Amino acid sequence: MRRSRSSGKRGISWIAVLALLLLGAATWSFLRTPDATPSADAPGIAASAEMETNPLALPPPMEANTPATPAASPRYPDFLPPEAIDTLQLIARGGPYPYRQDDGVFGNRERRLPQQPRGYYREYTVETPGSPDRGARRIVAGGQPPVEYFYTDDHYRSFRRFTLDGSETTP
Repeated sequence: MRRSRSSGKRGISWIAVLALLLLGAATWSFLRTPDATPSADAPGIAASAEMETNPLALPPPMEANTPATPAASPRYPDFLPPEAIDTLQLIARGGPYPYRQDDGVFGNRERRLPQQPRGYYREYTVETPGSPDRGARRIVAGGQPPVEYFYTDDHYRSFRRFTLDGSETTP
């Protein structure tokens, strides 16, 4: 006597559906944030206590009339052209960059920058008005996120090291 295959498949599909439902319910239960309202006299205290007991708890939303603390505005060195400042702002935002080579690894083959592991330096194009191509101007940023910057206007023959507080140092 032959056994019907349809009854075996039906049993497996119900088990799979049941397992998926249980997994979904467990995930939802684990990830949902319980309703916790911080007291008005101590904003943030209840939320931080909950975050200590539940590491997946989200911090309370900022109130609409509470201004965010602005980050310190960068001060750019006087020698940078305005297009370099545009490039630095793109770097701070994480792009999008106008050229596919931007945010690529700068290999420092000329060894004109301090020696660092491969991938430490990344290069970015600084627009050159009137140039039909990328031009010779670049910013090379070191670190992830960048902690040091270098500017070249002669396609890597020389560099000027600078910081975002307006100072210039030698490489």
